[in-house]
Amino acid sequence: MRVATWNVNSIRTRVERVVDWMVREDIDVLAMQEIKCKPEQFPHQAFEDAGYDVALHGLNQWNGVAIASRLPIEDVEIGFPEMPGFLKGEEGPDLPKEARAIGATVDGIRIWSLYVPNGRALDDPHYHYKLDWLATLAADTQAWLAEKPDQPLALMGDWNVAPLDSDVGDPSLIPGVSTHISPPERSAFAAFETAGLTDVVRPLVPEGYTYWDYKQLRFPRNEGLRIDFILGSKPFADLVTGASIHRNERKGTAPSDHVPVVVDLDLLPDEGDDDDRPMIFG
Repeated sequence: MRVATWNVNSIRTRVERVVDWMVREDIDVLAMQEIKCKPEQFPHQAFEDAGYDVALHGLNQWNGVAIASRLPIEDVEIGFPEMPGFLKGEEGPDLPKEARAIGATVDGIRIWSLYVPNGRALDDPHYHYKLDWLATLAADTQAWLAEKPDQPLALMGDWNVAPLDSDVGDPSLIPGVSTHISPPERSAFAAFETAGLTDVVRPLVPEGYTYWDYKQLRFPRNEGLRIDFILGSKPFADLVTGASIHRNERKGTAPSDHVPVVVDLDLLPDEGDDDDRPMIFG
Protein backbone atom coordinates (compact mmCIF):
# COMPACT_ATOMS: atom_id res chain seq x y z
CA MET A 1 0.00 0.00 0.00
CA ARG A 2 1.22 3.52 -0.82
CA VAL A 3 0.04 6.16 1.64
CA ALA A 4 0.69 9.87 1.27
CA THR A 5 -0.04 13.27 2.76
CA TRP A 6 -0.28 16.55 0.85
CA ASN A 7 -1.37 20.06 1.74
CA VAL A 8 -2.97 20.78 -1.64
CA ASN A 9 -3.76 24.46 -0.93
CA SER A 10 -7.23 24.44 -2.58
CA ILE A 11 -8.36 21.21 -4.17
CA ARG A 12 -10.65 22.96 -6.65
CA THR A 13 -7.69 24.87 -8.03
CA ARG A 14 -5.41 21.82 -8.25
CA VAL A 15 -7.71 18.82 -8.67
CA GLU A 16 -6.30 17.74 -12.05
CA ARG A 17 -2.76 17.99 -10.78
CA VAL A 18 -3.54 16.06 -7.58
CA VAL A 19 -5.47 13.25 -9.25
CA ASP A 20 -2.93 12.91 -12.07
CA TRP A 21 -0.15 12.59 -9.49
CA MET A 22 -2.07 10.00 -7.47
CA VAL A 23 -2.63 7.82 -10.52
CA ARG A 24 0.91 8.28 -11.84
CA GLU A 25 2.48 7.43 -8.47
CA ASP A 26 0.05 4.58 -7.73
CA ILE A 27 -1.16 6.13 -4.46
CA ASP A 28 -3.69 4.05 -2.54
CA VAL A 29 -4.53 6.52 0.22
CA LEU A 30 -3.97 10.29 0.28
CA ALA A 31 -4.50 12.54 3.29
CA MET A 32 -5.16 16.09 2.10
CA GLN A 33 -5.08 19.39 3.96
CA GLU A 34 -6.29 22.89 3.10
CA ILE A 35 -8.90 21.63 0.66
CA LYS A 36 -10.61 25.01 1.15
CA CYS A 37 -14.16 24.00 0.27
CA LYS A 38 -17.43 22.66 1.63
CA PRO A 39 -18.43 19.04 0.91
CA GLU A 40 -20.81 20.06 -1.87
CA GLN A 41 -18.00 22.03 -3.55
CA PHE A 42 -15.47 19.20 -3.53
CA PRO A 43 -14.63 17.81 -7.02
CA HIS A 44 -15.77 14.26 -6.23
CA GLN A 45 -16.22 13.21 -9.86
CA ALA A 46 -12.55 13.57 -10.75
CA PHE A 47 -11.58 11.30 -7.86
CA GLU A 48 -14.32 8.79 -8.57
CA ASP A 49 -13.32 8.59 -12.23
CA ALA A 50 -9.81 7.69 -11.08
CA GLY A 51 -11.10 5.00 -8.71
CA TYR A 52 -11.02 6.86 -5.37
CA ASP A 53 -13.63 7.45 -2.70
CA VAL A 54 -13.29 10.54 -0.51
CA ALA A 55 -14.19 11.35 3.09
CA LEU A 56 -13.83 15.02 3.93
CA HIS A 57 -14.49 17.77 6.40
CA GLY A 58 -14.72 21.31 5.10
CA LEU A 59 -16.67 24.29 6.38
CA ASN A 60 -15.73 27.19 4.13
CA GLN A 61 -12.95 28.53 1.92
CA TRP A 62 -10.38 28.06 4.70
CA ASN A 63 -8.77 24.96 6.20
CA GLY A 64 -10.46 21.66 5.38
CA VAL A 65 -9.14 18.07 5.43
CA ALA A 66 -9.88 14.93 3.43
CA ILE A 67 -8.88 11.31 2.90
CA ALA A 68 -9.05 9.75 -0.58
CA SER A 69 -8.72 6.00 -0.94
CA ARG A 70 -8.98 3.21 -3.48
CA LEU A 71 -9.93 0.90 -0.62
CA PRO A 72 -13.06 1.13 1.53
CA ILE A 73 -13.05 4.01 4.00
CA GLU A 74 -14.50 3.00 7.37
CA ASP A 75 -15.14 4.50 10.80
CA VAL A 76 -14.85 8.13 9.72
CA GLU A 77 -14.40 10.56 12.62
CA ILE A 78 -14.62 14.33 12.30
CA GLY A 79 -12.26 16.00 14.75
CA PHE A 80 -10.66 14.32 17.75
CA PRO A 81 -12.18 14.25 21.24
CA GLU A 82 -12.03 17.56 23.08
CA MET A 83 -10.45 19.27 20.07
CA PRO A 84 -10.15 22.99 20.90
CA GLY A 85 -12.03 25.60 18.94
CA PHE A 86 -11.02 29.10 17.96
CA LEU A 87 -12.67 32.44 17.29
CA LYS A 88 -10.57 35.57 17.14
CA GLY A 89 -11.21 37.82 20.12
CA GLU A 90 -13.27 35.22 21.97
CA GLU A 91 -12.51 32.81 24.80
CA GLY A 92 -14.32 29.93 26.44
CA PRO A 93 -15.04 26.21 26.02
CA ASP A 94 -17.62 26.48 23.24
CA LEU A 95 -15.64 28.17 20.48
CA PRO A 96 -16.31 26.92 16.93
CA LYS A 97 -14.15 23.98 15.89
CA GLU A 98 -12.29 24.43 12.63
CA ALA A 99 -12.03 21.80 9.88
CA ARG A 100 -8.56 20.55 10.81
CA ALA A 101 -8.84 16.82 11.55
CA ILE A 102 -10.47 13.77 10.03
CA GLY A 103 -9.79 10.15 10.92
CA ALA A 104 -10.68 6.94 9.08
CA THR A 105 -9.71 3.28 8.93
CA VAL A 106 -8.45 1.83 5.65
CA ASP A 107 -7.56 -1.87 5.42
CA GLY A 108 -7.15 -2.01 9.18
CA ILE A 109 -4.91 1.07 9.39
CA ARG A 110 -6.13 4.08 11.36
CA ILE A 111 -5.24 7.26 9.49
CA TRP A 112 -5.66 10.88 10.51
CA SER A 113 -5.37 13.80 8.12
CA LEU A 114 -4.32 16.82 10.19
CA TYR A 115 -3.90 20.51 9.49
CA VAL A 116 -2.29 21.93 12.62
CA PRO A 117 -3.04 25.60 13.33
CA ASN A 118 -0.39 28.01 12.03
CA GLY A 119 0.09 30.02 15.21
CA ARG A 120 0.59 33.29 13.30
CA ALA A 121 2.82 35.04 15.87
CA LEU A 122 4.26 34.25 19.28
CA ASP A 123 2.05 36.86 20.94
CA ASP A 124 -1.09 35.95 18.98
CA PRO A 125 -4.00 34.01 20.58
CA HIS A 126 -3.73 31.63 17.62
CA TYR A 127 -0.30 30.55 18.92
CA HIS A 128 -1.77 29.48 22.27
CA TYR A 129 -4.61 27.79 20.39
CA LYS A 130 -2.00 25.87 18.38
CA LEU A 131 -0.22 24.64 21.49
CA ASP A 132 -3.51 23.65 23.13
CA TRP A 133 -4.61 21.87 19.94
CA LEU A 134 -1.39 19.84 19.79
CA ALA A 135 -1.44 19.01 23.50
CA THR A 136 -5.01 17.74 23.27
CA LEU A 137 -4.19 15.65 20.21
CA ALA A 138 -1.14 14.16 21.96
CA ALA A 139 -3.27 13.17 24.96
CA ASP A 140 -5.86 11.58 22.67
CA THR A 141 -3.08 9.75 20.82
CA GLN A 142 -1.92 8.17 24.07
CA ALA A 143 -5.49 7.02 24.69
CA TRP A 144 -5.81 5.54 21.19
CA LEU A 145 -2.55 3.63 21.56
CA ALA A 146 -3.59 2.29 24.93
CA GLU A 147 -7.00 1.22 23.66
CA LYS A 148 -5.77 -0.48 20.48
CA PRO A 149 -2.02 -1.09 20.85
CA ASP A 150 -1.85 -3.54 17.93
CA GLN A 151 -3.67 -1.40 15.37
CA PRO A 152 -1.36 0.54 12.99
CA LEU A 153 -1.95 4.26 13.54
CA ALA A 154 -0.64 7.17 11.45
CA LEU A 155 -1.04 10.89 12.11
CA MET A 156 -0.19 12.65 8.87
CA GLY A 157 -0.42 16.14 7.52
CA ASP A 158 0.80 19.70 7.75
CA TRP A 159 2.09 20.08 11.30
CA ASN A 160 3.24 23.70 10.94
CA VAL A 161 6.26 22.86 13.11
CA ALA A 162 9.88 22.47 11.98
CA PRO A 163 11.16 20.27 14.83
CA LEU A 164 14.89 20.43 13.98
CA ASP A 165 17.16 23.29 12.95
CA SER A 166 18.01 21.26 9.83
CA ASP A 167 14.32 21.50 8.86
CA VAL A 168 14.64 25.27 8.41
CA GLY A 169 16.04 26.83 5.26
CA ASP A 170 13.82 29.89 5.13
CA PRO A 171 15.85 32.92 6.32
CA SER A 172 12.71 34.82 7.28
CA LEU A 173 12.21 32.56 10.31
CA ILE A 174 14.02 34.07 13.29
CA PRO A 175 14.48 32.26 16.62
CA GLY A 176 12.66 34.05 19.41
CA VAL A 177 10.47 35.92 16.92
CA SER A 178 8.90 33.42 14.50
CA THR A 179 6.42 30.62 14.96
CA HIS A 180 7.07 27.05 13.73
CA ILE A 181 10.49 26.95 15.43
CA SER A 182 9.82 28.11 19.00
CA PRO A 183 10.77 25.77 21.87
CA PRO A 184 7.13 25.31 23.01
CA GLU A 185 6.08 24.26 19.49
CA ARG A 186 8.99 21.86 19.18
CA SER A 187 8.20 20.42 22.60
CA ALA A 188 4.58 19.97 21.56
CA PHE A 189 5.75 18.05 18.50
CA ALA A 190 8.16 15.94 20.55
CA ALA A 191 5.28 14.94 22.84
CA PHE A 192 4.02 12.65 20.10
CA GLU A 193 7.24 10.65 20.26
CA THR A 194 6.78 10.42 24.01
CA ALA A 195 3.23 9.20 23.37
CA GLY A 196 4.56 6.36 21.23
CA LEU A 197 4.76 7.65 17.66
CA THR A 198 7.79 8.03 15.43
CA ASP A 199 8.58 9.97 12.26
CA VAL A 200 8.60 7.10 9.77
CA VAL A 201 9.99 9.19 6.90
CA ARG A 202 13.09 10.85 8.36
CA PRO A 203 15.11 7.62 8.85
CA LEU A 204 14.68 6.88 5.14
CA VAL A 205 14.76 10.48 3.86
CA PRO A 206 16.97 12.39 6.32
CA GLU A 207 17.10 15.61 4.28
CA GLY A 208 14.62 17.63 2.26
CA TYR A 209 11.98 20.29 2.72
CA THR A 210 8.24 19.89 2.15
CA TYR A 211 7.18 23.55 1.92
CA TRP A 212 8.46 26.66 0.17
CA ASP A 213 6.77 30.06 0.43
CA TYR A 214 5.57 31.55 -2.84
CA LYS A 215 7.41 34.80 -2.07
CA GLN A 216 11.04 35.88 -2.53
CA LEU A 217 11.98 33.01 -4.90
CA ARG A 218 12.02 30.64 -1.93
CA PHE A 219 11.72 27.52 -4.07
CA PRO A 220 14.44 28.29 -6.67
CA ARG A 221 16.73 29.16 -3.77
CA ASN A 222 15.64 26.04 -1.87
CA GLU A 223 14.76 28.14 1.16
CA GLY A 224 12.11 25.84 2.49
CA LEU A 225 10.80 24.14 5.60
CA ARG A 226 10.16 20.55 6.58
CA ILE A 227 6.75 20.76 8.24
CA ASP A 228 4.75 17.90 6.66
CA PHE A 229 5.12 14.61 8.50
CA ILE A 230 3.82 11.07 8.85
CA LEU A 231 4.05 9.97 12.46
CA GLY A 232 3.28 6.31 13.05
CA SER A 233 2.81 3.88 15.91
CA LYS A 234 5.18 0.93 16.15
CA PRO A 235 2.74 -1.41 14.34
CA PHE A 236 2.56 1.17 11.54
CA ALA A 237 6.32 1.82 11.47
CA ASP A 238 6.94 -1.92 11.23
CA LEU A 239 5.03 -1.96 7.94
CA VAL A 240 7.06 0.82 6.30
CA THR A 241 9.40 -0.33 3.52
CA GLY A 242 10.10 2.98 1.79
CA ALA A 243 9.51 6.72 1.88
CA SER A 244 9.89 9.75 -0.38
CA ILE A 245 9.35 13.50 -0.57
CA HIS A 246 8.08 14.49 -4.02
CA ARG A 247 9.89 17.79 -4.48
CA ASN A 248 9.09 18.04 -8.18
CA GLU A 249 5.44 18.71 -7.37
CA ARG A 250 6.47 22.20 -6.29
CA LYS A 251 7.46 22.86 -9.91
CA GLY A 252 5.30 23.67 -12.92
CA THR A 253 2.16 25.73 -13.31
CA ALA A 254 0.21 26.78 -10.21
CA PRO A 255 1.69 24.30 -7.72
CA SER A 256 0.78 24.05 -4.08
CA ASP A 257 3.37 25.55 -1.76
CA HIS A 258 3.66 22.08 -0.17
CA VAL A 259 4.70 18.78 -1.76
CA PRO A 260 3.54 15.21 -1.10
CA VAL A 261 5.21 12.95 1.45
CA VAL A 262 4.82 9.23 0.70
CA VAL A 263 5.40 5.97 2.55
CA ASP A 264 5.23 2.42 1.19
CA LEU A 265 3.72 -0.24 3.43
CA ASP A 266 4.03 -4.02 3.24
CA LEU A 267 0.72 -5.43 4.46
CA LEU A 268 1.39 -9.01 3.39
CA PRO A 269 2.10 -11.42 6.24
CA ASP A 270 5.51 -13.05 6.35
CA GLU A 271 4.73 -16.60 5.34
CA GLY A 272 8.23 -17.85 6.17
CA ASP A 273 9.68 -21.02 4.76
CA ASP A 274 7.26 -23.73 3.70
CA ASP A 275 9.55 -26.59 4.77
CA ASP A 276 6.64 -28.86 5.66
CA ARG A 277 5.27 -28.99 2.15
CA PRO A 278 6.30 -31.96 -0.02
CA MET A 279 8.67 -31.25 -2.87
CA ILE A 280 7.58 -32.66 -6.19
CA PHE A 281 10.15 -33.10 -8.95
CA GLY A 282 8.98 -33.61 -12.50
